[in-house]
Amino acid sequence: MKIEAPGETKKDGGTGAAHSTPSGATRVLIVDDELSTRKLLMTMLGEAGVACKVAACAEEGRMALETEPVDAVLCDLQMPGISGMAFLAEVRQRYRHLAFLMMTGVDDIRVGIEAMKKGADDYLVKPLQIEIVMASLERALEKKRLEREVENYRQNLEEMVKERTGQLETALWKVERGYEDTLEALGAAIDLRDSETSGHSQRVTLYSTRIAKEMGVAEHELKTIAMGAWLHDIGKLAIPDAILLKPGALTEEEWIIMRSHAQLGFDLVKRMAFLGDAAEIILTHHERCDGGGYPRGLRTADIPIGARIFAVADTVDAMTSDRPYRSALSFEEAHDEIRRGSGSHYDSRVTDAFLGIAIESWKEIRRSIDIPGSGFERVEGSYERSPNFGSRGN
Repeated sequence: MKIEAPGETKKDGGTGAAHSTPSGATRVLIVDDELSTRKLLMTMLGEAGVACKVAACAEEGRMALETEPVDAVLCDLQMPGISGMAFLAEVRQRYRHLAFLMMTGVDDIRVGIEAMKKGADDYLVKPLQIEIVMASLERALEKKRLEREVENYRQNLEEMVKERTGQLETALWKVERGYEDTLEALGAAIDLRDSETSGHSQRVTLYSTRIAKEMGVAEHELKTIAMGAWLHDIGKLAIPDAILLKPGALTEEEWIIMRSHAQLGFDLVKRMAFLGDAAEIILTHHERCDGGGYPRGLRTADIPIGARIFAVADTVDAMTSDRPYRSALSFEEAHDEIRRGSGSHYDSRVTDAFLGIAIESWKEIRRSIDIPGSGFERVEGSYERSPNFGSRGN
């Protein structure tokens, strides 16, 4: 059996490029005060293609680690001077990605548990058997490899989010000098990043303003609702493609990052004076009236009216649009869903307004949006249909 050498472990716990012996073998440091045990392990591991270094005590082991990198340590529990447990603590502090196997002549499960609590990857009971030693060593090295992959993945995600956030902040700084064109471009960019929801921002903006007008919302509030709906997913521009466009199910850690788009979008938009009120819609567009939404778990009275209106518009568009896993549902089915969720998922005032609009009116809005080259423009503080919208690729 031959075990490949993983990436080199540095004192600070990081990993560098793979640095193996000329033969490509795994490098192991054996620390044991008994000469016979050291010789036995060197022979057994050497025959299996493992390159070995030896130390008669923890002090020698410490010096060995400082002079030449290794991939794993096999250390005796009971040694003169510094004990195996003490040496384990020192190694874990300085070389946290190093595999560490504790050897003991005491067949006591409590000893093994204590060693693993303090950072050992496994423990071996003497007399040693080559099959057991190699299997344990291989598991420990694989575990460390996976730990490094996870850590690198997390670091890369943080760097990617930071980089995307910085890029977006720079873009938003210029909004005040031409915010209407910028809002159109940003809304289009949001949809273009995710081909499954192409045109989504445009549709939910028109649906939201239609519901708001039915409710008699003031003109200045229509503008806020329109901008909030148009930019509701702007925080997704800071979400890595590996998560946003992932074809399979997201992990819990990835869901946390994905859900952060509401807060990211709010943080990026709130500093712009003319988008201050719209930022509240961006932050709360995934809240639910029953408190089951995010990021704050707000209930009806605490959710801005614009976000409550958006929740209905968003559901209608999601149901009546094609998805990879299903075809679009009808507006009649969307009507039924909104009616069932009234008072729980959705504000009953908003659902009453939505249900008061003829289904044919919603179909007409959808058909008009689907006409190539059509869109909407800002009129008297709100957004209306415009045949010129989309002339620049929207």
